[in-house]
Amino acid sequence: MFVKDILFWNVDTQFDFMSAFGKLYAQGAEQIQPVLGQLTTFAEKNNIQVVNTADFHYSNSKELSDTPNFITTFPAHCMANTSGAAYVKETNPKAPFSEVFWNINYSEKEIRNLITNRNIVIRKDAFDVFQGNKNTHAILKLIAPKKVFVYGVTTNVCVDCAVVGLAQRGISVYVIEDAIKELPNIPLPFSNWNTLKVKRIRFEDIEKYIN
Repeated sequence: MFVKDILFWNVDTQFDFMSAFGKLYAQGAEQIQPVLGQLTTFAEKNNIQVVNTADFHYSNSKELSDTPNFITTFPAHCMANTSGAAYVKETNPKAPFSEVFWNINYSEKEIRNLITNRNIVIRKDAFDVFQGNKNTHAILKLIAPKKVFVYGVTTNVCVDCAVVGLAQRGISVYVIEDAIKELPNIPLPFSNWNTLKVKRIRFEDIEKYIN
């Protein structure tokens, strides 16, 4: 099985966010790609399970708008089954991996089967993975990690939702601060993370916190 009590949590490292050619580019996101690659390699070499979240929108998604305010609504991005929804090469999960779709309600037996793969892809239709895919809580409950290491994009939207959701469930959360990138015009969440006792660390120091 996988390393006990440890889980990596890769947030939305998809082309539309990570690439300057993407539809909702987080400026400078390509700068974190080398560290993202190191995290992927580290997880593979150390047999650490990885939850990979991914926006997977259809045209009627509530967060999509033709007149977005770039705070609660955004232009079309990461549309289902398009190249914009694909992961960048540094985080692209290797087969076999499990896919958990937001518009399917899985039984506990099905979820137990899904979490047997080291890489799990949770597709979501909202900023918050716990709201955007109702299966997320059950997956987390069955994996039952004590420490989760979070990285990806964007710091002040989807990463923040994941961090808060994990911390509120009593899990020790560590954010890899050289593997996150924010969107402009939205406040940064660091003060709230501090209140929740979320630790921000650099990848080079991760081994200190794994054990």
